[in-house]
Amino acid sequence: MELVRVVTLVFATLTMGLIAGLFYAYACSVMLALGRTEDRVFIDVMQRINSSIQNGWFALSFMGAVLFTIATLVVHLGAGEPVKLALIIAALVLYLISFVITVRGNIPLNARLDAAGAAQRIGDPAATRAWFERPWVRMHLARTLFSIGAFAALCVASVL
Repeated sequence: MELVRVVTLVFATLTMGLIAGLFYAYACSVMLALGRTEDRVFIDVMQRINSSIQNGWFALSFMGAVLFTIATLVVHLGAGEPVKLALIIAALVLYLISFVITVRGNIPLNARLDAAGAAQRIGDPAATRAWFERPWVRMHLARTLFSIGAFAALCVASVL
């Protein structure tokens, strides 16, 4: 059973680190660079990113982080390690917050941006960007911080 605990914790930590790293990279580079572009370029690139990110590698980290953390929690129940268990629970709660922000916030904004049509055909790209960019970036920053917190909690649990 100890091997199962170690393996699930490793996979939970790995997938959480991947998603936290992806969100972090967006926050400190991609969105900063896009923030300096013209409105149509911003819209076009965000639409392309939003369609490109829907792939198996993203799903592995996005869904894997929650599934492996739940599995880790289950196999650690009753293991007699209350501090480690509390850290795993904290990681799960933090990531679930990030997950909900993504599903209820970022993804609907992405869909709405897609529905606006091709960037070259949007009549008022500045207005489109205005309703999209600020709330998307704000929610993205929140999900990034919650994901990093979850990753940190799993890292600490891994060394206990």
